[in-house]
Amino acid sequence: MTASDAGTAPWTGRLTGRGAGVSVLVATAIVVADMIGVGVFTSLGFQVKDIPSGFSILLLWSVGGIVALCGVFSYSELGAMFPRSSGEYNFLGRAYHPAFGFLAGWVSATVGFAAPVALAAMAFGEYAKSVVPDLPPIPLAIGVVWLVSLVQLTGVRHSSTFQLISTVLKVVLIVAFLVAGFIIGVPQPIAFTPQPGDLAHIVSAPFAIGLVFVMYSFSGWNAATYIIGEMNMPQQNLPRALLAGTLIVLVLYVALNAVFLYSTPVGALAGQLDVASVAGTAIFGSLGGRIVGAMICVGLISSISAMMWIGPRVMMTMGEDIPALRVFSKRSVSGAPAYAILFQLAVATLLLFTRSFEAVLDFIQFALLFCSFFTVAGVIKLRITDPDLPRPYRAWGYPFTPLVFLLVTAFMMYYLLTERPVQSLSGMLLMLSGLLIYAVFRRRPVAAGTSHNRE
Repeated sequence: MTASDAGTAPWTGRLTGRGAGVSVLVATAIVVADMIGVGVFTSLGFQVKDIPSGFSILLLWSVGGIVALCGVFSYSELGAMFPRSSGEYNFLGRAYHPAFGFLAGWVSATVGFAAPVALAAMAFGEYAKSVVPDLPPIPLAIGVVWLVSLVQLTGVRHSSTFQLISTVLKVVLIVAFLVAGFIIGVPQPIAFTPQPGDLAHIVSAPFAIGLVFVMYSFSGWNAATYIIGEMNMPQQNLPRALLAGTLIVLVLYVALNAVFLYSTPVGALAGQLDVASVAGTAIFGSLGGRIVGAMICVGLISSISAMMWIGPRVMMTMGEDIPALRVFSKRSVSGAPAYAILFQLAVATLLLFTRSFEAVLDFIQFALLFCSFFTVAGVIKLRITDPDLPRPYRAWGYPFTPLVFLLVTAFMMYYLLTERPVQSLSGMLLMLSGLLIYAVFRRRPVAAGTSHNRE
């Protein structure tokens, strides 16, 4: 069998001819790994500067998790209705028009995943340097991306094993840090129960702005939607994976911020970027920075692995629909979309060499929020325009949960437009450039639920 004709895999999500598909446990691991990056280890210093209240800080992170769960319920409904890999490319194309889906896919397939991969890899290099000072960050960053990509090229089976092991190790290390912090750490005079004055913090502008950055830390809750086509029983297992992964991360995020505040003076945390290292030093002494650095390095490997797995699936699915991109739809004998993986690897490597990933992330944030907003809005639209469509899973709390997500996402987009107008509009231009690509390369539309690619 060749890479392009090794059996047919229906779009409903079962890998045929390649063994078992992705289990709900592995899909949950992808969600957890994609969500937990460096955000939770760096955000608190800026939050506590304006919100010096333990209860308000933990509430802030809890609210962020609840909003993410609201998104989970909506994406689960769409994923169960349209179980095809590629996330927003699939959902927006089915809920609105294929051109709208292509806009989202264009951003994701080009830089939407490659830039976060490069950022995580660069963070890996910097934290590794904090453990072993003589290590060069850039070669380490490039090396970890290439090594993880080689694992992805070996196929879904090995990727699943690697993802599960690396994510479990990540969670175990975080839990060990939490236990050590609460047992060894010196308790600080901070209250995690409501106190006089907390209401003023909760209704303040810093709380609202802090929620924007908390939501960035929770981004990735939709990770499993990019591999629906590789999951076992996606209609049942996708909602389970998204919900379980997001709940795990919510608990870990609240606990991490609690241990930071419990073990470290607020004054030492305020304004600091690397709050995890500050807390680690307070808990473990002079070795604390190295211990935390090693923990974060291990965690970043699983994050890079998740993004190098799910990102290429967008380009793969686009290749199934767009003749000019057909090469990216081809899978190897082991089931890996090799050309799509190599494409994302090349873009991430280029961004690392040019150190341009931070600028790219700045100008794609608005576009990514825009796509998430209309994806969740698509749940409401389809309930109105196509009420009789089969819905194996129906969004819990509808219509309130979608509306909560839409309100918070709209606020985040407003914040970005007012604070970073040039970057936000540049991101929209990148997305709109996809219309030109779509118009030039699109041929005869693919019938819904079919695939050009013989996998």
